[in-house]
Amino acid sequence: MQPVSNNKRIAKNTLFLYIRTIFTMVVSLYTSRIVLATLGVDDFGIYNVVGGIVMFLSFLNTSMAGATQRFLNFEFGKNDMNGVKRVFSNALIIHFIIAFIVVLLAETLGVWFLNSHMNIAPERMTAANYVLQFSIATMVTSIVSVPYNAAIIANEKMSAFAYISIIEVSLKLMLVLLLVYSPVDKLITYSALMFLVSMIIRLLYGWYCKRHFEECRAVKLKVDKTVIMQMMAFSMWTIVGALASIGHGQGISIVMNLFFGVVVNAAYGIANQVNQVVGNFVNNFMTALNPQIIKTYSANQLKEMHILVSRGCRMGFFLVLFFVVPIIIETPALLGLWLKEVPDYTVDFVRLVLVITLFNSFSSPLSAAQGATGNIKNYQIVLTTLGLLHIPLAWLCFVQGLNPNYAMYVYLVIVILEQSFRIIFVSHSISMHIIPFIRNLLLKCGTVCCFSFVVPAILHLYLPNNIVISFSICIIGALSVALFVLIFGIN
Repeated sequence: MQPVSNNKRIAKNTLFLYIRTIFTMVVSLYTSRIVLATLGVDDFGIYNVVGGIVMFLSFLNTSMAGATQRFLNFEFGKNDMNGVKRVFSNALIIHFIIAFIVVLLAETLGVWFLNSHMNIAPERMTAANYVLQFSIATMVTSIVSVPYNAAIIANEKMSAFAYISIIEVSLKLMLVLLLVYSPVDKLITYSALMFLVSMIIRLLYGWYCKRHFEECRAVKLKVDKTVIMQMMAFSMWTIVGALASIGHGQGISIVMNLFFGVVVNAAYGIANQVNQVVGNFVNNFMTALNPQIIKTYSANQLKEMHILVSRGCRMGFFLVLFFVVPIIIETPALLGLWLKEVPDYTVDFVRLVLVITLFNSFSSPLSAAQGATGNIKNYQIVLTTLGLLHIPLAWLCFVQGLNPNYAMYVYLVIVILEQSFRIIFVSHSISMHIIPFIRNLLLKCGTVCCFSFVVPAILHLYLPNNIVISFSICIIGALSVALFVLIFGIN
């Protein structure tokens, strides 16, 4: 592998993913505005919290998706096409089994929990059950798509993601615009339409992979016990990590519902949508970078791997900061412009979730590096233990009468601890000097962050509050980040 060639490939793939993200961001934000206005705050909250039940049961899929990606990248790094075919074939078998297990759990535990414990108005319980069924069907579609998505990433054909994602958000917008005219319950209709979109996109991914990738053509679903055992052994430890990840996301949504009702779920759902849009920008870069991290380890090019990990942590932070500075400073104005009705706690949730995402931006390259080594047992045990503390600590805060924001405060502390342990584990696993890495990371990221907030924050405090001023401050905030990244962040 040549470093220049790798850098060009990363840059090209990142460009494709950013084109995709800019388009999907604009369309998705507008779509969310229409959905919230059409469904109303209560039904929007129901959709988010009921969908969260299914997401909570999908931890098996989350863990195996990481294993599939890791083993495909590893075989590509060894230039072993027969190995790639074996991994892909057995990944399909495993994901069919996972889909069956998720359906079984959702149709038993999920249905029971929804009808016996959720804080939903009785007159909307029938609609909520329809949402659950369509969410299950959508999740199954997503599960069986994982090996195909992993094949696209492993082959580094990010243009496919760009084109298909543009089709996906365009379909969602078109169907949401038609939602207004639905004679049937709009919440049920919306759930059904989202399932329809997921089916269309699943077929598109399958068609693309079979057309372009050798390992996806004429797949023989032949069980290879060695491959399956290796993937299962790897995923056994990522399962606990997936539980923690889903727990803080969907589990907290359920806990909030039990204490505060669907309005707070709506606010949390909106905050997560903003966070998803911002996170997509850094995820695009990491999606292009992570295969190279794994392949350099597979090829025993540790020095280049260290450079990729360090660069990935810094650039991920700067990419998130580019959006965090203007959005945090002008959150009320931006939400007021975006939404017709802003639920209580939305402003606080958006700001807190973005701060958490800023600290979490280090996790992707570090996780890819640790996963490349295959030594993830202790890594996952420590991080999962920290992550699983989120739900009981948030529950304790709510029992004491504290407001919903405290769930975010607790998670922020947990995320900071998680990043510290990630750096320790990864440095040891890939023989990377920890002190220079931390000094370089904190010095550059901390300096850029502090200076970037100064000018837009002062302008926000002393200038009048109107749309033109808010928009101008957002631009100045983004430009401040870009300027200080150039001055302090890149060398």
